[in-house]
Amino acid sequence: MTRQSELCHVNRSSVYRQKKEPLYGESDYNLSLMRRIDELHLENPSWGSRRIAVTLRREGMAANRKRIQRLMQKMDLCALYPGPNLSRRLHAEYRHPYLLRNLKIDHEDHVWGIDISYLPLKTGFMYLFVIIDWYTRQIVDYELSYSLEKTFVFRCLKRALSRRKPEIINSDQGSHFTNPDYIKLLEDRDIKISMDGKRQALDNIITERFFRSIKYEDLYINEYGSPAELIRAVDRYIRFYNSNRPHQSLAYKTPNEVSRQMPSYDLAA
Repeated sequence: MTRQSELCHVNRSSVYRQKKEPLYGESDYNLSLMRRIDELHLENPSWGSRRIAVTLRREGMAANRKRIQRLMQKMDLCALYPGPNLSRRLHAEYRHPYLLRNLKIDHEDHVWGIDISYLPLKTGFMYLFVIIDWYTRQIVDYELSYSLEKTFVFRCLKRALSRRKPEIINSDQGSHFTNPDYIKLLEDRDIKISMDGKRQALDNIITERFFRSIKYEDLYINEYGSPAELIRAVDRYIRFYNSNRPHQSLAYKTPNEVSRQMPSYDLAA
């Protein structure tokens, strides 16, 4: 090793020193970009990577569009606007129509909305999967994960479905919900499958409002430093959201006051 270092004209100590991998596979600077991208996406959900990149550069954050596109993909974010009506798409055979247009949701467990959102930390991030009853606005169940692997989504869904059964479950057209395992899980239980229109901003508005609430009312204010702190904070906020936070759409009642059932995560605990 000494001779090789001499021949290559490099410092021998650098050969032995292991390169430190950045936390979560991203540098501190990329993590700060992801945090700001998330804020911009919540404020302007129709913005794509081009507008976000321009805005970041105006704010003094160096970022080209390719980097923004990669980070948005890692965050599972896409601009919410009507996209082209392409005849061939990935997993097209598993896509289902949107069933909620002009539907009057008038009882509990009529429609559940499900979705995943990126949650920022000071030095990293996690993903939150939630199940929301669209009539009571109750968080039926939720789960946090360090990655976007589908196992945490299925674990949470199966736990909730072991206690309750909705008539319809609505999701976006993401890869977690356009695969045969997800379709079979719902079809085996005679649950109708509804999916948002491609990049339609209002099709999943109730679930999107919850993500906006938890971020602006808690996560962005407190800026949690560790996964353990974030996990406790999410649990605390969801219990507050269900039990103590009044909703205008519910005549200022709380979700638990409108619901006849306890959330699945309370029962599981």
